[in-house]
Amino acid sequence: MAIPAALVIIPVGILFILSGLIVNLIQAVFFILVRPLSKNMYRRINQVVVEFLWLELIWLFDWRAGMKVELYADSETYQLMGQENALVICNHRCDIDWLVGWVLAQRSGCLGSALAIMKKEAKFLPIIGWSMWFSDYIFLERSWAKDERALKLGFQQLENFPLPFWLAMFVEGTRFTQPKLLAAQEFASSRGLPIPRNVLIPRTKGFVSAVCHTRSFVPAIYDCTLAVPKDEPAPTLLRLFRGNSSLLKLQIKRHRMEELPKTADGISQWCKDIFVTKDALLENYLTRDFFSDRELQDIGRPKISLFVFISWSCLLVYIVTKIFQWSSLLSSWTGIVFSTVFLALVIVVMQILIHSSESDRSNPIIVSPQDSAREQLIQK
Repeated sequence: MAIPAALVIIPVGILFILSGLIVNLIQAVFFILVRPLSKNMYRRINQVVVEFLWLELIWLFDWRAGMKVELYADSETYQLMGQENALVICNHRCDIDWLVGWVLAQRSGCLGSALAIMKKEAKFLPIIGWSMWFSDYIFLERSWAKDERALKLGFQQLENFPLPFWLAMFVEGTRFTQPKLLAAQEFASSRGLPIPRNVLIPRTKGFVSAVCHTRSFVPAIYDCTLAVPKDEPAPTLLRLFRGNSSLLKLQIKRHRMEELPKTADGISQWCKDIFVTKDALLENYLTRDFFSDRELQDIGRPKISLFVFISWSCLLVYIVTKIFQWSSLLSSWTGIVFSTVFLALVIVVMQILIHSSESDRSNPIIVSPQDSAREQLIQK
């Protein structure tokens, strides 16, 4: 880890861990005391509480790295964002596309109710994974025999959600890398399917389940296509800590749920066709440098994440200073050892969070019951 990054990661890591533990504790208290009495009241409270944690990561995106997102969408779609329930499907292009989704949700006023379907291991991530678990994220084990029921129960829990929510699904099942693309191309060639160049072949079982179980209360699907300029490196959490800025392009098409086919096979084919269209859009961008004919929307850069970051910083500096004054923590070997262990813990936790987001460590969230060697390669 480079020294400039470490100089940021350690203090920001201390801030994130301490504030995160406070948020997790508050979530746990309300989960125990409020949720049994009123699930909807708990969800409304949790939406506010969890944003105080997630806005710190948006600060990292907006103000530390100065990232820029160009959003292309028609005016009607842009006005409806954050005002309605929606399934969100997107190509899994880079390590932080989930954070791009959070940024967009924050601009739309629904950050605290931005949900996702994720692999089971994510809920064990310190701080951030725990906050997701308290926020009704759906976690899967990458085994359809087990995940089919988990999805159904998760979707049923969302039917009476008291706030407009987004439910994000990365139907490719894993992040885009060249080895995975080569495996997908080989599979597509062997099956007579369109050969992808910029996306992977979608795994549609989870998407079909989502549509079938939510179409009565989710009016729209947001079809998102994320592009990284070919002359810029893909953004990562580590690059954000280093302050490396880059430009991302995002197109959103809104599809009315009622327009989708009624059968499982029809829904599956609809999803595959969407990804063929995404592939063509990305290929056109890479070869002709033209991304979208939709309106470029100004999503701005609200200062709320900066305010939250500064507020947490001031509060925790005050608390830590008082603790040191009261306990004289660094005046004894016990205090020195405790402080050293805590700093080591901060570094370990931040390493876990950074490395867990890297594409070469990603895994699919839904595994097809078919077990051919090529299909397993696609999902590794």
